[in-house]
Amino acid sequence: MTEFHSAVDVIRTKRDGGRLSNEQIDWVIDAYTRGEVAPEQMSALAMAIFLRGMDAEEISRWTAAMIASGERLTLDVDRPTVDKHSTGGVGDKITLILAPLVAACGAAVPQLSGRGLGHTGGTLDKLESIPGWSGDVPDLAAQLREVGAVIAAASANLAPADRKLYALRDVTSTVESIPLIASSIMSKKIASGPESLVLDVKVGSGAFMKTRQQATELARTMLAIGQAHGVATTAVLTDMSTPLGRTAGNAVEVAEAVEVLQGGGPQDVVELTVVLAREMLALAGLDVDPAKVLASGEAYEVWGRMIRAQGGDPDAPLPRPEHVEVVTAAQDGVLATVDALAVGVAAWRLGAGRAAPGDAVQSAAGVKLLATRGDTVATGQPIAELHTDTPDVVPAARQALLEGIKIAERAEENSPLVLDVLR
Repeated sequence: MTEFHSAVDVIRTKRDGGRLSNEQIDWVIDAYTRGEVAPEQMSALAMAIFLRGMDAEEISRWTAAMIASGERLTLDVDRPTVDKHSTGGVGDKITLILAPLVAACGAAVPQLSGRGLGHTGGTLDKLESIPGWSGDVPDLAAQLREVGAVIAAASANLAPADRKLYALRDVTSTVESIPLIASSIMSKKIASGPESLVLDVKVGSGAFMKTRQQATELARTMLAIGQAHGVATTAVLTDMSTPLGRTAGNAVEVAEAVEVLQGGGPQDVVELTVVLAREMLALAGLDVDPAKVLASGEAYEVWGRMIRAQGGDPDAPLPRPEHVEVVTAAQDGVLATVDALAVGVAAWRLGAGRAAPGDAVQSAAGVKLLATRGDTVATGQPIAELHTDTPDVVPAARQALLEGIKIAERAEENSPLVLDVLR
């Protein structure tokens, strides 16, 4: 038995600031996935990585080992394939609009999405508020050929090492490690088979990365992984200090996404959707103006086909909450701050999110903003609605929301929505 077949030796190497060899990485990921390396040993290694870091070659090999732990999809379609990933935010319903829009422009979009945890929403949770819709798609390639877009749950065979390792990181305070975040995201995305990928890396109070420096480091790390694995990748840094649009929750976000697909909706949602679509189409080699396609209604037609292909009824009424509580302005002035984290926590407390994987969510729960940053408001004017099926949670949700709302004589200077584009 050679040295790299000992978990203790692998842990010691990284604990002491050494570089893990390709053989050590391949072995430890495979052995942990099979159960040969104990959870407490992988916990120690994750903490060593958290404290000591990894270089670019280690991160790329770690990602490759996680991809190799399961299947890698081959998408047999006659269009260029391009995917998008968001690092998570509040009111981020962009995927719902972007997938059918980019498909309407001529690309194929294999969007494997997840569920929400804590204050950040999950795309699958949102779409499951549509009657009949299912994220279980037995043949992704067939739907891509027929519709051009699919938003689905990842199969258990896709990067299973990442699923197991993420659960461990979640309970060992090692989630924030940039090498482990980057390899987690990119292993799943690369395994799902797209030729190119656009990353929406969020920055601000409602994002995982609170500073631009952290977000830039994460973006550059993921770009390097994409390059090493032959997936053309672009990263867009976007502001998440204020929620996207005027809704945060499940059915309320679907309704807002449909508004945008029908030619309306909040300007910030439209702006970011078009920016990301342009980057995706550039990587796909398609010279199409997504703003014109969105305005034409073609993306809305693809949306309907995509929802029907997955068992949903795009024309069915969305769930409505059993209780709606109106929040009013406490004074005259300008809505100077609407904090993304505060809105996200309020939506979570209302039942739109979950505290632990496997918890149930309420489809009708969420926050609807009736005024947003920069708006002039008067005392007693309705500024938000709290939607829930469980009225007893409203006081805690109201408190969370009001902690993030500031009314002043004038608004703070807005941060630009798009902070940077890294290629």
